[in-house]
Amino acid sequence: MNEIPQDQTMNINIELGEKEAEGIYSNLAIISHSPAEFIVDFTRILPGVPKARVHARIVMTPQHAKYLLHALHDNISRYEAQYGEINVENQMINPVGGTFPVGGNSGAQFH
Repeated sequence: MNEIPQDQTMNINIELGEKEAEGIYSNLAIISHSPAEFIVDFTRILPGVPKARVHARIVMTPQHAKYLLHALHDNISRYEAQYGEINVENQMINPVGGTFPVGGNSGAQFH
C-alpha cells in the first residue's frame, strides 16, 4: 500500500457478502512466512477434540502484514482505553510463534 497524501482522499467501496458477514470464530491463529509473504491460518480448538481444521487462510505481503500489525495495535489501544486492559497474564509464549493458555481452557483468547 502506498500512503496517500493528507490533501487527497480516496473513497473505496467495499462489499460484504452475506456469508462473509456471518464471520468465522477462531481461537487459534497459526502464522508462517517466506521472504515474499505472510500466511495466517485461522482455526479453532475445541475441548475434547484432538483435531482442528483451518477455516480461513489469509496470504499477504510482508508490507501488508506490518500494516495489519499497526492496525491491530491501534485498535487494541483504543479498545483498552474504552473497556480496560485485556488480560493475557495466563498466556505463555509458544516457541513456534504463538501462545497457548496455561492452566485452564480459554476458548475466547487467541493463541
